[in-house]
Amino acid sequence: MGFLTRSPIAVEPLLARVASPERGGTCVFIGTVRADREHGASPVSAIEYTAYAEMAEQELERIIRETSEHWPETRVALVHRLGVVPTGEASIAIAAAAPHRADAFAACRHIIEQVKARLPVWKREHRADGTRVWVDHAGPAVEVP
Repeated sequence: MGFLTRSPIAVEPLLARVASPERGGTCVFIGTVRADREHGASPVSAIEYTAYAEMAEQELERIIRETSEHWPETRVALVHRLGVVPTGEASIAIAAAAPHRADAFAACRHIIEQVKARLPVWKREHRADGTRVWVDHAGPAVEVP
């Protein structure tokens, strides 16, 4: 189960979706917006996440399905936030539960790596000095007025 939200992320519902008596290892990853400063730039105060929601949700489901095929005894759930997310708040949360911790860690790691590589979500940094910069994962940030 994967979905997009514009609300702050709560981990408890994700944990409830993956928990079961047969799964003794649970791994949670929470990605938060950090006040990064690259090359002397002003600190980040928030990141604005945008997406073509239907396409992004379909890709989230593909990633989850692939993960479940590779780790069939593992349950996974994730949520990715859209909109303006202030520094220190979660932009993504993933929960994976498996009979053993190794599979839970592996599934969780696989999901975040696939999300970063494949999910059609775009980021625009809001900086403390008032500038806004689109972030290109393939290269450095590009200022856009």
